[in-house]
Amino acid sequence: MDTFLKATNLSKRFGVLQVLNGVTLDISAGEVVGLAGNSGAGKTLLMRILTGLESPDQGQLLINGRSLSWPFDARKLGLCLIHSEPMLADQFDITSNIFLGQEIRQPNWGRGSLLDQHQMLQEARRLLQRLEIEFPSLEEKVGNLSSEARQLISLAQGMASPAVLRLVDDPAALLSTPYQAKLLSLIEEWQAEGTAVLVNSQNLDHLFAVTDRIIVLRQGRVAANLRTDETNREEIVAAMVGAEDRQQRTPVIWALDSYYRAKRQAETLFHNQLLLQQDLAVRDSVNQQLLAQLAEQVQALDSANLALQDAQRRLLMERELERKHLARELHDETIQDLLGVNYQLEEIASMASDNEPLVAELDDVRETIRQLVTNIRGICGDLRPPTIDSLGLGAALTSYTRSWSERTGIAVNLTLAKNFSRFPEPIELSIFRIVQESLNNIWKHAHANQVHITLAYASRRMLRITISDNGVGLADDFDLSALSASGHFGLLGISERVALMGGRLSLSNEKQGGLLLIVEIPHPRTGPVI
Repeated sequence: MDTFLKATNLSKRFGVLQVLNGVTLDISAGEVVGLAGNSGAGKTLLMRILTGLESPDQGQLLINGRSLSWPFDARKLGLCLIHSEPMLADQFDITSNIFLGQEIRQPNWGRGSLLDQHQMLQEARRLLQRLEIEFPSLEEKVGNLSSEARQLISLAQGMASPAVLRLVDDPAALLSTPYQAKLLSLIEEWQAEGTAVLVNSQNLDHLFAVTDRIIVLRQGRVAANLRTDETNREEIVAAMVGAEDRQQRTPVIWALDSYYRAKRQAETLFHNQLLLQQDLAVRDSVNQQLLAQLAEQVQALDSANLALQDAQRRLLMERELERKHLARELHDETIQDLLGVNYQLEEIASMASDNEPLVAELDDVRETIRQLVTNIRGICGDLRPPTIDSLGLGAALTSYTRSWSERTGIAVNLTLAKNFSRFPEPIELSIFRIVQESLNNIWKHAHANQVHITLAYASRRMLRITISDNGVGLADDFDLSALSASGHFGLLGISERVALMGGRLSLSNEKQGGLLLIVEIPHPRTGPVI
Protein backbone atom coordinates (compact mmCIF):
# COMPACT_ATOMS: atom_id res chain seq x y z
CA MET A 1 0.00 0.00 0.00
CA ASP A 2 1.13 3.56 -0.77
CA THR A 3 2.06 5.68 2.24
CA PHE A 4 -0.47 8.50 2.66
CA LEU A 5 0.89 10.14 5.82
CA LYS A 6 4.42 10.08 7.16
CA ALA A 7 5.44 11.91 10.35
CA THR A 8 9.10 12.06 11.36
CA ASN A 9 10.65 13.04 14.71
CA LEU A 10 7.64 14.96 16.06
CA SER A 11 8.41 16.55 19.45
CA LYS A 12 6.46 18.91 21.69
CA ARG A 13 7.24 20.39 25.10
CA PHE A 14 5.00 22.36 27.46
CA GLY A 15 7.26 24.09 29.97
CA VAL A 16 9.41 21.39 31.60
CA LEU A 17 7.07 18.60 30.46
CA GLN A 18 8.15 16.75 27.31
CA VAL A 19 4.83 15.41 25.98
CA LEU A 20 6.06 14.10 22.61
CA ASN A 21 9.65 13.05 22.02
CA GLY A 22 10.79 12.06 18.52
CA VAL A 23 7.58 10.33 17.38
CA THR A 24 7.81 8.77 13.91
CA LEU A 25 4.95 6.95 12.21
CA ASP A 26 3.38 6.32 8.84
CA ILE A 27 -0.11 5.42 7.67
CA SER A 28 -0.88 3.83 4.31
CA ALA A 29 -3.97 4.44 2.22
CA GLY A 30 -6.87 2.30 3.45
CA GLU A 31 -4.99 1.13 6.56
CA VAL A 32 -6.51 1.12 10.07
CA VAL A 33 -3.88 1.93 12.71
CA GLY A 34 -4.57 1.80 16.43
CA LEU A 35 -3.03 4.16 18.98
CA ALA A 36 -2.60 2.77 22.51
CA GLY A 37 -1.05 4.20 25.62
CA ASN A 38 -1.70 5.27 29.17
CA SER A 39 -3.30 8.61 30.03
CA GLY A 40 -0.73 11.34 29.42
CA ALA A 41 1.20 9.35 26.81
CA GLY A 42 0.59 12.07 24.18
CA LYS A 43 -2.01 10.38 21.95
CA THR A 44 -4.46 13.29 21.73
CA LEU A 45 -1.68 15.85 21.22
CA LEU A 46 -0.25 13.71 18.40
CA MET A 47 -3.63 13.67 16.63
CA ARG A 48 -3.98 17.44 17.00
CA ILE A 49 -0.50 17.94 15.52
CA LEU A 50 -1.31 15.60 12.60
CA THR A 51 -4.43 17.64 11.82
CA GLY A 52 -2.73 21.04 12.11
CA LEU A 53 -4.44 22.14 15.34
CA GLU A 54 -1.14 22.17 17.26
CA SER A 55 2.39 22.93 16.05
CA PRO A 56 5.32 20.71 17.09
CA ASP A 57 8.60 22.11 18.37
CA GLN A 58 10.34 20.04 15.71
CA GLY A 59 9.56 17.35 13.17
CA GLN A 60 8.29 16.89 9.64
CA LEU A 61 4.91 15.85 8.21
CA LEU A 62 4.38 14.57 4.68
CA ILE A 63 0.93 14.05 3.09
CA ASN A 64 1.14 12.14 -0.20
CA GLY A 65 4.82 13.06 -0.31
CA ARG A 66 4.13 16.79 0.13
CA SER A 67 5.84 18.48 3.09
CA LEU A 68 3.55 20.61 5.26
CA SER A 69 4.16 23.49 7.61
CA TRP A 70 1.95 24.33 10.56
CA PRO A 71 -0.80 25.46 10.80
CA PHE A 72 -2.63 24.00 7.79
CA ASP A 73 -6.22 23.29 6.71
CA ALA A 74 -6.74 19.58 7.39
CA ARG A 75 -10.07 19.35 5.50
CA LYS A 76 -8.53 20.50 2.23
CA LEU A 77 -5.97 17.69 2.57
CA GLY A 78 -8.63 15.04 3.28
CA LEU A 79 -7.95 14.80 7.03
CA CYS A 80 -10.81 14.64 9.53
CA LEU A 81 -10.46 14.60 13.33
CA ILE A 82 -13.26 13.17 15.49
CA HIS A 83 -12.68 14.50 18.99
CA SER A 84 -12.88 12.53 22.23
CA GLU A 85 -15.29 15.17 23.58
CA PRO A 86 -17.89 16.90 21.39
CA MET A 87 -16.81 20.27 19.97
CA LEU A 88 -20.32 21.67 19.49
CA ALA A 89 -22.07 25.04 19.72
CA ASP A 90 -24.74 24.51 22.39
CA GLN A 91 -26.92 27.42 21.17
CA PHE A 92 -27.25 25.92 17.65
CA ASP A 93 -29.55 23.11 16.60
CA ILE A 94 -28.52 19.57 15.56
CA THR A 95 -28.33 20.19 11.81
CA SER A 96 -26.33 23.41 12.22
CA ASN A 97 -23.80 21.65 14.43
CA ILE A 98 -23.35 18.75 12.03
CA PHE A 99 -22.42 21.18 9.22
CA LEU A 100 -20.65 23.76 11.41
CA GLY A 101 -17.89 25.23 9.25
CA GLN A 102 -18.79 22.99 6.31
CA GLU A 103 -22.24 24.28 5.39
CA ILE A 104 -23.91 23.26 2.13
CA ARG A 105 -24.76 26.28 0.00
CA GLN A 106 -27.20 26.71 -2.85
CA PRO A 107 -25.56 26.36 -6.27
CA ASN A 108 -24.97 29.19 -8.72
CA TRP A 109 -25.21 31.93 -6.13
CA GLY A 110 -21.56 32.82 -5.94
CA ARG A 111 -19.37 33.19 -2.92
CA GLY A 112 -22.02 34.76 -0.68
CA SER A 113 -24.72 32.28 -1.63
CA LEU A 114 -27.47 31.27 0.74
CA LEU A 115 -27.33 28.08 2.81
CA ASP A 116 -29.22 25.12 1.39
CA GLN A 117 -31.22 24.29 4.52
CA HIS A 118 -33.25 21.56 2.82
CA GLN A 119 -30.16 19.74 1.53
CA MET A 120 -28.44 19.97 4.94
CA LEU A 121 -31.55 18.63 6.67
CA GLN A 122 -31.74 15.66 4.31
CA GLU A 123 -28.02 14.92 4.67
CA ALA A 124 -28.22 15.24 8.47
CA ARG A 125 -31.03 12.67 8.54
CA ARG A 126 -28.95 10.32 6.38
CA LEU A 127 -25.87 10.61 8.62
CA LEU A 128 -27.86 10.08 11.82
CA GLN A 129 -29.67 7.13 10.24
CA ARG A 130 -26.26 5.61 9.47
CA LEU A 131 -25.45 6.00 13.19
CA GLU A 132 -28.83 4.39 14.02
CA ILE A 133 -30.04 7.29 16.16
CA GLU A 134 -33.23 9.28 15.71
CA PHE A 135 -34.22 12.62 17.27
CA PRO A 136 -37.80 13.90 17.54
CA SER A 137 -36.65 17.13 15.89
CA LEU A 138 -33.39 18.16 14.25
CA GLU A 139 -34.14 21.72 15.33
CA GLU A 140 -33.43 20.81 18.97
CA LYS A 141 -30.54 22.77 20.46
CA VAL A 142 -27.64 20.43 21.27
CA GLY A 143 -27.18 22.06 24.69
CA ASN A 144 -30.37 20.23 25.78
CA LEU A 145 -29.11 16.76 24.81
CA SER A 146 -27.32 14.02 26.76
CA SER A 147 -23.57 13.48 26.56
CA GLU A 148 -24.03 10.37 24.42
CA ALA A 149 -26.38 12.14 21.98
CA ARG A 150 -23.91 15.03 21.71
CA GLN A 151 -21.09 12.59 20.97
CA LEU A 152 -23.13 10.94 18.21
CA ILE A 153 -23.76 14.36 16.69
CA SER A 154 -20.01 14.95 16.87
CA LEU A 155 -19.51 11.67 14.98
CA ALA A 156 -22.01 12.78 12.34
CA GLN A 157 -20.12 16.08 12.14
CA GLY A 158 -16.92 14.17 11.39
CA MET A 159 -18.69 12.11 8.72
CA ALA A 160 -20.26 15.12 6.99
CA SER A 161 -17.29 15.75 4.72
CA PRO A 162 -15.33 13.20 2.68
CA ALA A 163 -11.91 12.21 4.03
CA VAL A 164 -8.89 10.20 2.97
CA LEU A 165 -7.77 9.77 6.60
CA ARG A 166 -10.05 9.88 9.64
CA LEU A 167 -8.43 10.37 13.05
CA VAL A 168 -10.72 9.00 15.78
CA ASP A 169 -9.68 10.25 19.23
CA ASP A 170 -11.44 7.80 21.59
CA PRO A 171 -15.05 9.05 21.29
CA ALA A 172 -16.26 5.65 22.56
CA ALA A 173 -15.64 6.73 26.16
CA LEU A 174 -18.95 8.64 26.08
CA LEU A 175 -20.88 5.98 24.15
CA SER A 176 -22.88 3.01 25.43
CA THR A 177 -21.98 -0.51 24.32
CA PRO A 178 -24.34 -0.67 21.26
CA TYR A 179 -23.00 2.63 19.90
CA GLN A 180 -19.42 1.57 20.60
CA ALA A 181 -20.09 -1.49 18.43
CA LYS A 182 -21.60 0.81 15.78
CA LEU A 183 -18.44 2.94 15.80
CA LEU A 184 -16.29 -0.16 15.23
CA SER A 185 -18.59 -1.13 12.36
CA LEU A 186 -18.21 2.35 10.85
CA ILE A 187 -14.41 2.08 11.02
CA GLU A 188 -14.60 -1.19 9.07
CA GLU A 189 -16.93 0.45 6.54
CA TRP A 190 -14.53 3.38 6.12
CA GLN A 191 -11.68 0.97 5.48
CA ALA A 192 -13.78 -0.92 2.93
CA GLU A 193 -14.36 2.42 1.17
CA GLY A 194 -10.57 2.95 0.99
CA THR A 195 -10.33 5.49 3.83
CA ALA A 196 -7.39 5.21 6.23
CA VAL A 197 -8.14 5.46 9.96
CA LEU A 198 -5.98 6.31 12.97
CA VAL A 199 -7.99 5.33 16.05
CA ASN A 200 -7.06 6.07 19.67
CA SER A 201 -8.83 3.94 22.29
CA GLN A 202 -8.32 2.92 25.90
CA ASN A 203 -10.23 -0.29 25.10
CA LEU A 204 -7.69 -2.75 23.69
CA ASP A 205 -10.45 -5.11 22.56
CA HIS A 206 -11.70 -2.37 20.23
CA LEU A 207 -8.22 -1.92 18.76
CA PHE A 208 -7.76 -5.65 18.24
CA ALA A 209 -11.18 -5.90 16.59
CA VAL A 210 -10.62 -3.40 13.75
CA THR A 211 -6.94 -2.46 13.32
CA ASP A 212 -4.19 -3.71 11.04
CA ARG A 213 -1.42 -2.26 13.23
CA ILE A 214 -1.16 -0.95 16.79
CA ILE A 215 1.28 1.81 17.79
CA VAL A 216 1.99 2.16 21.52
CA LEU A 217 3.01 5.52 22.97
CA ARG A 218 4.78 5.60 26.34
CA GLN A 219 6.13 8.80 27.89
CA GLY A 220 5.81 10.58 24.56
CA ARG A 221 7.80 8.01 22.58
CA VAL A 222 6.81 5.17 20.26
CA ALA A 223 7.27 2.11 22.50
CA ALA A 224 5.96 -0.45 20.00
CA ASN A 225 4.68 -0.64 16.41
CA LEU A 226 3.18 -4.11 15.92
CA ARG A 227 1.04 -5.94 13.39
CA THR A 228 -2.26 -6.73 15.12
CA ASP A 229 -2.31 -10.31 13.82
CA GLU A 230 1.18 -10.88 15.21
CA THR A 231 0.71 -9.57 18.76
CA ASN A 232 -1.65 -9.95 21.71
CA ARG A 233 -3.24 -7.84 24.42
CA GLU A 234 -0.60 -8.70 27.02
CA GLU A 235 2.26 -7.63 24.73
CA ILE A 236 0.56 -4.28 24.14
CA VAL A 237 0.05 -3.79 27.91
CA ALA A 238 3.71 -4.70 28.48
CA ALA A 239 4.75 -1.93 26.05
CA MET A 240 2.38 0.53 27.74
CA VAL A 241 3.75 -0.03 31.25
CA GLY A 242 7.38 -0.51 30.23
CA ALA A 243 8.13 -4.24 30.51
CA GLU A 244 11.46 -4.82 28.76
CA ASP A 245 10.89 -8.20 27.07
CA ARG A 246 7.93 -7.21 24.91
CA GLN A 247 8.75 -9.75 22.21
CA GLN A 248 7.93 -12.69 24.44
CA ARG A 249 4.44 -13.86 23.58
CA THR A 250 3.27 -14.67 27.08
CA PRO A 251 0.79 -12.74 29.24
CA VAL A 252 2.34 -10.17 31.54
CA ILE A 253 -0.61 -10.39 33.90
CA TRP A 254 -1.45 -13.84 35.26
CA ALA A 255 -4.83 -13.70 36.96
CA LEU A 256 -7.60 -12.72 34.59
CA ASP A 257 -9.74 -11.26 37.36
CA SER A 258 -6.89 -8.89 38.34
CA TYR A 259 -6.07 -7.82 34.77
CA TYR A 260 -7.94 -4.52 34.78
CA ARG A 261 -7.05 -3.84 38.40
CA ALA A 262 -3.37 -4.29 37.52
CA LYS A 263 -3.76 -2.01 34.50
CA ARG A 264 -5.23 0.76 36.68
CA GLN A 265 -2.44 0.28 39.21
CA ALA A 266 0.12 0.49 36.41
CA GLU A 267 -1.41 3.77 35.20
CA THR A 268 -1.32 5.17 38.74
CA LEU A 269 2.30 4.07 39.09
CA PHE A 270 3.21 5.71 35.78
CA HIS A 271 1.46 8.96 36.79
CA ASN A 272 3.30 9.05 40.12
CA GLN A 273 6.56 8.27 38.37
CA LEU A 274 5.96 11.13 35.93
CA LEU A 275 5.39 13.55 38.80
CA LEU A 276 8.59 12.39 40.44
CA GLN A 277 10.55 12.73 37.21
CA GLN A 278 9.39 16.33 36.77
CA ASP A 279 10.70 17.11 40.24
CA LEU A 280 14.02 15.30 39.88
CA ALA A 281 15.70 18.43 38.48
CA VAL A 282 15.50 20.06 41.91
CA ARG A 283 15.78 16.96 44.12
CA ASP A 284 18.73 14.82 45.06
CA SER A 285 19.55 11.37 43.68
CA VAL A 286 17.53 9.53 46.36
CA ASN A 287 14.39 9.72 44.24
CA GLN A 288 16.24 8.22 41.27
CA GLN A 289 17.43 5.34 43.42
CA LEU A 290 13.89 4.70 44.68
CA LEU A 291 12.57 4.65 41.12
CA ALA A 292 15.32 2.28 40.03
CA GLN A 293 14.60 -0.08 42.95
CA LEU A 294 10.89 0.00 42.18
CA ALA A 295 11.53 -0.79 38.50
CA GLU A 296 13.79 -3.71 39.48
CA GLN A 297 11.12 -5.12 41.80
CA VAL A 298 8.42 -4.85 39.14
CA GLN A 299 10.72 -6.48 36.57
CA ALA A 300 11.55 -9.31 38.99
CA LEU A 301 7.85 -9.93 39.65
CA ASP A 302 7.10 -9.93 35.90
CA SER A 303 9.95 -12.38 35.25
CA ALA A 304 8.71 -14.75 37.96
CA ASN A 305 5.17 -14.42 36.65
CA LEU A 306 6.24 -15.20 33.07
CA ALA A 307 8.21 -18.23 34.25
CA LEU A 308 5.15 -19.56 36.10
CA GLN A 309 2.98 -19.09 33.04
CA ASP A 310 5.51 -20.82 30.79
CA ALA A 311 5.64 -23.77 33.19
CA GLN A 312 1.83 -23.97 33.30
CA ARG A 313 1.61 -23.76 29.52
CA ARG A 314 4.19 -26.54 29.09
CA LEU A 315 2.35 -28.66 31.65
CA LEU A 316 -0.93 -28.33 29.76
CA MET A 317 0.74 -29.14 26.44
CA GLU A 318 2.47 -32.20 27.88
CA ARG A 319 -0.80 -33.34 29.45
CA GLU A 320 -2.57 -33.08 26.08
CA LEU A 321 0.22 -35.08 24.40
CA GLU A 322 -0.03 -37.77 27.07
CA ARG A 323 -3.80 -37.91 26.67
CA LYS A 324 -3.43 -38.23 22.90
CA HIS A 325 -0.86 -41.02 23.26
CA LEU A 326 -2.93 -42.89 25.84
CA ALA A 327 -6.12 -42.58 23.78
CA ARG A 328 -4.32 -44.02 20.75
CA GLU A 329 -2.94 -46.93 22.73
CA LEU A 330 -6.33 -47.74 24.19
CA HIS A 331 -8.02 -47.49 20.79
CA ASP A 332 -5.38 -49.19 18.65
CA GLU A 333 -4.29 -51.90 21.09
CA THR A 334 -6.61 -52.52 24.01
CA ILE A 335 -9.88 -52.23 22.08
CA GLN A 336 -8.52 -54.29 19.20
CA ASP A 337 -7.33 -56.99 21.63
CA LEU A 338 -10.75 -57.09 23.30
CA LEU A 339 -12.47 -57.35 19.91
CA GLY A 340 -10.11 -60.19 18.99
CA VAL A 341 -10.99 -62.04 22.20
CA ASN A 342 -14.67 -61.46 21.44
CA TYR A 343 -14.31 -63.05 18.00
CA GLN A 344 -12.53 -66.04 19.53
CA LEU A 345 -15.33 -66.51 22.05
CA GLU A 346 -17.83 -66.33 19.20
CA GLU A 347 -15.99 -69.19 17.43
CA ILE A 348 -15.88 -71.25 20.63
CA ALA A 349 -19.60 -70.70 21.11
CA SER A 350 -20.29 -71.87 17.55
CA MET A 351 -18.27 -75.04 18.15
CA ALA A 352 -20.13 -75.74 21.42
CA SER A 353 -23.59 -75.11 20.05
CA ASP A 354 -24.87 -78.37 21.61
CA ASN A 355 -23.85 -77.16 25.10
CA GLU A 356 -26.45 -74.50 25.86
CA PRO A 357 -25.21 -73.60 29.37
CA LEU A 358 -21.71 -72.97 28.01
CA VAL A 359 -23.06 -70.94 25.09
CA ALA A 360 -25.08 -68.80 27.52
CA GLU A 361 -21.99 -68.20 29.66
CA LEU A 362 -19.97 -67.25 26.61
CA ASP A 363 -22.70 -64.83 25.47
CA ASP A 364 -22.60 -63.14 28.89
CA VAL A 365 -18.82 -62.78 28.67
CA ARG A 366 -19.05 -61.41 25.13
CA GLU A 367 -21.68 -58.87 26.22
CA THR A 368 -19.36 -57.79 29.05
CA ILE A 369 -16.52 -57.33 26.56
CA ARG A 370 -18.74 -55.27 24.26
CA GLN A 371 -19.65 -53.06 27.21
CA LEU A 372 -15.96 -52.70 28.09
CA VAL A 373 -15.20 -51.66 24.50
CA THR A 374 -17.99 -49.03 24.65
CA ASN A 375 -16.70 -47.71 27.97
CA ILE A 376 -13.09 -47.54 26.73
CA ARG A 377 -14.21 -45.71 23.60
CA GLY A 378 -15.93 -43.18 25.86
CA ILE A 379 -12.71 -42.80 27.85
CA CYS A 380 -10.77 -42.29 24.61
CA GLY A 381 -13.22 -39.58 23.61
CA ASP A 382 -12.72 -37.83 26.95
CA LEU A 383 -8.95 -38.14 26.71
CA ARG A 384 -8.75 -36.91 23.11
CA PRO A 385 -11.84 -36.21 20.96
CA PRO A 386 -11.27 -38.34 17.85
CA THR A 387 -12.87 -35.85 15.47
CA ILE A 388 -11.01 -32.71 16.54
CA ASP A 389 -7.87 -33.44 14.49
CA SER A 390 -9.65 -34.34 11.27
CA LEU A 391 -12.95 -32.39 11.38
CA GLY A 392 -12.24 -29.61 13.84
CA LEU A 393 -13.67 -28.14 17.02
CA GLY A 394 -17.26 -27.79 15.80
CA ALA A 395 -17.60 -31.49 14.92
CA ALA A 396 -15.84 -32.54 18.14
CA LEU A 397 -18.20 -30.47 20.31
CA THR A 398 -21.25 -31.71 18.43
CA SER A 399 -20.22 -35.35 18.94
CA TYR A 400 -19.18 -34.87 22.56
CA THR A 401 -22.27 -32.97 23.70
CA ARG A 402 -24.52 -35.58 22.05
CA SER A 403 -22.80 -38.49 23.81
CA TRP A 404 -22.60 -36.54 27.11
CA SER A 405 -26.34 -35.86 26.96
CA GLU A 406 -27.10 -39.53 26.31
CA ARG A 407 -24.84 -40.57 29.19
CA THR A 408 -26.16 -38.07 31.77
CA GLY A 409 -29.76 -37.57 30.67
CA ILE A 410 -29.23 -33.76 30.63
CA ALA A 411 -30.45 -32.05 27.47
CA VAL A 412 -27.79 -29.99 25.64
CA ASN A 413 -28.53 -27.31 23.04
CA LEU A 414 -25.33 -26.47 21.11
CA THR A 415 -25.32 -23.43 18.79
CA LEU A 416 -22.28 -22.67 16.60
CA ALA A 417 -21.71 -19.40 14.76
CA LYS A 418 -22.47 -19.37 11.07
CA ASN A 419 -19.34 -20.21 9.05
CA PHE A 420 -17.63 -21.48 12.21
CA SER A 421 -13.98 -21.86 11.20
CA ARG A 422 -10.94 -23.85 12.26
CA PHE A 423 -8.53 -22.43 14.87
CA PRO A 424 -4.95 -23.39 15.73
CA GLU A 425 -4.76 -26.72 17.59
CA PRO A 426 -3.93 -25.23 21.06
CA ILE A 427 -6.97 -22.94 20.88
CA GLU A 428 -9.33 -25.70 19.73
CA LEU A 429 -8.13 -28.05 22.48
CA SER A 430 -8.44 -25.35 25.14
CA ILE A 431 -11.98 -24.46 24.08
CA PHE A 432 -12.94 -28.13 24.03
CA ARG A 433 -11.53 -28.61 27.55
CA ILE A 434 -13.40 -25.52 28.79
CA VAL A 435 -16.71 -26.91 27.50
CA GLN A 436 -15.87 -30.41 28.76
CA GLU A 437 -14.99 -29.20 32.27
CA SER A 438 -18.07 -26.96 32.39
CA LEU A 439 -20.35 -29.87 31.52
CA ASN A 440 -18.67 -32.05 34.15
CA ASN A 441 -19.28 -29.33 36.76
CA ILE A 442 -22.94 -29.11 35.73
CA TRP A 443 -23.32 -32.88 35.99
CA LYS A 444 -21.72 -33.08 39.42
CA HIS A 445 -22.97 -29.93 41.14
CA ALA A 446 -25.70 -28.04 39.27
CA HIS A 447 -28.69 -30.44 39.55
CA ALA A 448 -29.75 -29.17 36.13
CA ASN A 449 -31.70 -30.89 33.37
CA GLN A 450 -30.92 -28.50 30.54
CA VAL A 451 -27.77 -26.79 29.20
CA HIS A 452 -27.35 -24.18 26.46
CA ILE A 453 -23.94 -23.74 24.79
CA THR A 454 -23.27 -21.01 22.23
CA LEU A 455 -20.05 -20.25 20.34
CA ALA A 456 -20.27 -16.92 18.52
CA TYR A 457 -17.86 -14.33 17.13
CA ALA A 458 -17.83 -11.19 19.29
CA SER A 459 -15.56 -9.67 16.63
CA ARG A 460 -13.19 -10.87 13.92
CA ARG A 461 -10.58 -11.56 16.61
CA MET A 462 -12.74 -12.56 19.58
CA LEU A 463 -14.73 -15.75 20.16
CA ARG A 464 -17.43 -15.71 22.86
CA ILE A 465 -18.39 -19.00 24.56
CA THR A 466 -21.63 -18.89 26.56
CA ILE A 467 -22.67 -21.83 28.75
CA SER A 468 -25.86 -21.64 30.84
CA ASP A 469 -27.87 -24.19 32.80
CA ASN A 470 -31.11 -24.23 34.80
CA GLY A 471 -29.55 -25.63 37.96
CA VAL A 472 -28.90 -24.21 41.41
CA GLY A 473 -26.25 -21.65 40.41
CA LEU A 474 -23.44 -20.34 42.62
CA ALA A 475 -23.65 -19.73 46.34
CA ASP A 476 -23.84 -16.11 47.50
CA ASP A 477 -20.46 -16.43 49.21
CA PHE A 478 -18.79 -18.06 46.19
CA ASP A 479 -15.04 -17.39 46.03
CA LEU A 480 -13.10 -18.68 43.01
CA SER A 481 -9.75 -18.39 44.78
CA ALA A 482 -10.93 -20.65 47.64
CA LEU A 483 -11.80 -23.60 45.37
CA SER A 484 -8.33 -25.16 45.38
CA ALA A 485 -8.27 -25.34 49.18
CA SER A 486 -11.51 -27.35 49.13
CA GLY A 487 -10.28 -29.71 46.41
CA HIS A 488 -12.49 -28.33 43.59
CA PHE A 489 -10.40 -27.52 40.55
CA GLY A 490 -12.96 -27.42 37.71
CA LEU A 491 -13.76 -23.69 37.54
CA LEU A 492 -10.24 -22.85 38.68
CA GLY A 493 -8.82 -24.86 35.77
CA ILE A 494 -11.16 -23.09 33.37
CA SER A 495 -10.05 -19.68 34.66
CA GLU A 496 -6.38 -20.64 34.26
CA ARG A 497 -6.90 -21.85 30.68
CA VAL A 498 -8.74 -18.64 29.81
CA ALA A 499 -6.01 -16.49 31.38
CA LEU A 500 -3.24 -18.34 29.51
CA MET A 501 -5.02 -17.58 26.22
CA GLY A 502 -5.36 -13.89 27.18
CA GLY A 503 -9.13 -14.15 27.47
CA ARG A 504 -11.83 -13.14 29.94
CA LEU A 505 -14.07 -15.18 32.21
CA SER A 506 -17.26 -14.06 33.92
CA LEU A 507 -19.57 -16.07 36.19
CA SER A 508 -23.04 -14.99 37.28
CA ASN A 509 -26.34 -16.46 38.40
CA GLU A 510 -29.26 -16.14 36.03
CA LYS A 511 -32.48 -14.51 37.28
CA GLN A 512 -34.53 -17.61 36.47
CA GLY A 513 -31.96 -19.85 38.18
CA GLY A 514 -28.78 -21.55 37.08
CA LEU A 515 -25.26 -20.42 36.23
CA LEU A 516 -24.19 -18.28 33.28
CA LEU A 517 -20.54 -18.73 32.25
CA ILE A 518 -19.15 -16.40 29.56
CA VAL A 519 -15.64 -16.80 28.12
CA GLU A 520 -14.14 -14.45 25.54
CA ILE A 521 -10.99 -15.70 23.81
CA PRO A 522 -8.85 -13.83 21.23
CA HIS A 523 -7.99 -15.76 18.09
CA PRO A 524 -6.33 -15.09 14.71
CA ARG A 525 -8.27 -12.68 12.53
CA THR A 526 -11.11 -14.17 10.47
CA GLY A 527 -13.33 -12.75 7.78
CA PRO A 528 -16.29 -10.43 8.39
CA VAL A 529 -18.51 -11.46 11.29
CA ILE A 530 -21.97 -12.50 10.10
